[in-house]
This record gives sequence, C-alpha cells and structure tokens, in this order.
Amino acid sequence: MTALPSGLPAPARRALERAELESLEEVAAFPRAELAALHGMGSKALRTLDEALAAAGLAEGSTGE
Repeated sequence: MTALPSGLPAPARRALERAELESLEEVAAFPRAELAALHGMGSKALRTLDEALAAAGLAEGSTGE
C-alpha cells in the first residue's frame, strides 16, 4: 500500500479517514465524484492526490510504467 501524500491538507486527510481511505490504492479505486464531494476535500487536495496518484502510476489511464 502506498501512503497518502504528506502535503495533503488536514481537512482532506480527515475526510479520507472518515471515508476509511488509507492508501493511494484505495483512493484510486474510489469514485472520483464521491471523492470530490467529501466534506473537506477542496481543489488543492484533489490536485495533490492527482499528482500523487500519477507519480505512483495509479492515475486514470496510467500504464503503470
């Protein structure tokens, strides 16, 4: 399991904890619309997660290479 990015804002980290999402793999499998709708998940948090997912090869459309 890949840890959530350290630069994630605290409200977003709490939102992920409430949704029981503890790794990037779990975030990648979670519906994007539901992720964006979580209370505390702002545009900066989504951007931070997108960058972390891409770096881990978990971004949508990623080949994992």
